[in-house]
Amino acid sequence: MEQIKTRVVIMRAGTSKGIFIKDSDLPTDSKERDELILKIFGSPDIRQIDGLGGADPLTSKLAIIGPSTREDADVDYTFGQVSYSAPKIDYSGNCGNISAGVAPFAVDEGLVKATEPITTVRVHNTNTGKILVEKVEVINGMAKVKGDFSIAGVPGTGSPISIDFSDSQGSSTGKLLPTGNVVDKIEVTGYGKIDASLVDAANPVVFVKAEDLGLTGIETPAEIDKNKELLQTLEEIRGKATVMMGLVDKWEKAVEEVPAFPMIAFVSPAKTYKDFTKGKQINESEIDFVSRLMFMQVVHKTYAGTATICTGAAARIEGTVVNQAMKQGNRGHQDILRIGHPAGIITIDVGASEKENVWNLDKAVIERTARRIMEGFCFTAK
Repeated sequence: MEQIKTRVVIMRAGTSKGIFIKDSDLPTDSKERDELILKIFGSPDIRQIDGLGGADPLTSKLAIIGPSTREDADVDYTFGQVSYSAPKIDYSGNCGNISAGVAPFAVDEGLVKATEPITTVRVHNTNTGKILVEKVEVINGMAKVKGDFSIAGVPGTGSPISIDFSDSQGSSTGKLLPTGNVVDKIEVTGYGKIDASLVDAANPVVFVKAEDLGLTGIETPAEIDKNKELLQTLEEIRGKATVMMGLVDKWEKAVEEVPAFPMIAFVSPAKTYKDFTKGKQINESEIDFVSRLMFMQVVHKTYAGTATICTGAAARIEGTVVNQAMKQGNRGHQDILRIGHPAGIITIDVGASEKENVWNLDKAVIERTARRIMEGFCFTAK
């Protein structure tokens, strides 16, 4: 046979779309595995025309799933962000939206015993070494798809999937606050020193104030992505924060060595705006603050699941730039946090507490939907 065939499943998970592959269907040698995965996606190529990738950071995602290597989990799950501009797969962090597809995939593939009406799947995310507890509705031995739960950025409704990230603080750095500070100063070309909060829960994120960059905070993805000077500034901030987190030694290397994580977000107090997908008005009263998230050097068109966890944690830590933006909305006492993003609103049930001057994440739960789109074989050249 002239080509290799690999069994794959394409799933829409949260507001992302990914290729799900069983660990047993991939080569055991890591180099051979990554070479095959790049061919499956059609990378590197900005169109990914010769593979299954969607030529967008939110649709060039990978999930490798297999039996757990830990006694306290049901399955192992490895996330990969597949670049379409370079022959690289970034395994340095997790994706919260793709995580939503792990439990239904595990149920449908028979990796866990299906229990009706709800199956709980303990997921070991190998990228971070953390345990995610997922709950998926099951009917007739398969993950339920139909339901009345909706998420901003996805048409229609589906069955809710609960993901508990409470075990996710210090995912990359070992600390909820990698520098030990709620606010740090970062020297930025053309702006001087600006405030930044470096937080690590589910994935590390760098938070800055929109106003410090001359922004309103409710810019559309198109407005952000066409501003090349702004993109360079945000990458400079992200790179310098990456050094402060101990993830790279020189900030200029961050874009090559760790292009996906940490992410960077700019936040501002709640204000009314229109979502860019449908033009629906998001009222100031419906949200606690607004945030625009950068991912892979472009704006995230919705909001990453792991960034939702980290943003929620930051909002609960007294004094961070996110907490400051939320406090202006005067909703610091509520358990359910509402984040305004370009396509609408994402909510999170989150709590954090301080003990002996150390902040800890107490709870962090989000709900997503997921759906199997296709299963079959992908053919790649030998």
